[in-house]
Amino acid sequence: MLRSKPVQDHTSAAEPIASVQLEPIGRVRSPYTERFGTPRQPGVTEQVLGDTLQAAQIVLREDLAVAAADLAGFDRIWVVAWLHLNRGWSATVVPPRGPKVRRGVLSTRAPHRPNPIGLSALRLVGVEGNILHVLGIDLLDGTPVLDVKPYVPYTDAFPDSGVGWLTGLIPTAPDRFEPKVDPKGGAR
Repeated sequence: MLRSKPVQDHTSAAEPIASVQLEPIGRVRSPYTERFGTPRQPGVTEQVLGDTLQAAQIVLREDLAVAAADLAGFDRIWVVAWLHLNRGWSATVVPPRGPKVRRGVLSTRAPHRPNPIGLSALRLVGVEGNILHVLGIDLLDGTPVLDVKPYVPYTDAFPDSGVGWLTGLIPTAPDRFEPKVDPKGGAR
């Protein structure tokens, strides 16, 4: 197909940006208030609160209710969040699944990153004004939300993609087993 517009250059004259300032568009209302027991991924629920997907809300600024109106009808949404409780990061981490081998942080989904940005694909249960009702939250209560986008399967899903060092690991298995702890002390 031929282009309908001539080629243009929008980037050559642009100055490189040295820093970025973002403002939250909302906050997460989640049953999770501690890091342990919060899913590391939305669909992995073993060894977390209730061992099942948890309902939550994304409470957007009130002025964004109109901006969110047409999300109704989408089954899933992407939520971009600022992992506000994370302090510091390391270039390598030991992921919670697979062999205990240090991996480059950018090849993992570790929350401690150069910029603590989280990305969650959540099931959208409903839209009520500025409140998005979601299922399968993996974010702590109060987490600032930077953006919300609809999940579109024909552009967002690449089921045949390679998974690097994760090849051969069972994607639905829980992370390394952590024994249940009796509140009075000791493992069960």
